[in-house]
Amino acid sequence: MSKNELPKLVVKRLQKIGKSLSVAESITAGGIANQITEVPGSSKVFYGGVIAYSDESKISQLDVKTADIKRFTSVSEQVAIEMANNVRKKFKTDFAISTTGVAGPGKAYGQKAGTVWIGISSQKESFAVSLLLSGDREMIRHATITSALAALERILKP
Repeated sequence: MSKNELPKLVVKRLQKIGKSLSVAESITAGGIANQITEVPGSSKVFYGGVIAYSDESKISQLDVKTADIKRFTSVSEQVAIEMANNVRKKFKTDFAISTTGVAGPGKAYGQKAGTVWIGISSQKESFAVSLLLSGDREMIRHATITSALAALERILKP
């Protein structure tokens, strides 16, 4: 599947079932929103997102609990789930994706480069997927975007 096919498939499936999407991006810095909005007709299903790159923005813009960031760090399952749940509620969408992690080149939050969490939230359930990726910053961020879209696509499959 090419880079452009996955966002098209996600948009098409959301349109078909009449559902909406929002995103909360940290490690991907708007990359998911960019890929989704390159698809014609995405405005019918994509409501918006928040780029929350710092801990402070995760707290102020996405209502992530300060205690959770202190206890688990921003690169954690708990924070990924909170980001996804809270952006879904903020934009009143049916689905939300969040991304948080370490793109590198070095460690952050005690985690090595390539440590990533992707959160998925729907009205029915919320969960996070962990990834341990390798490569440079660009490769890690690209793989995170692709993995996040693929995870949502699997959920949307008929």
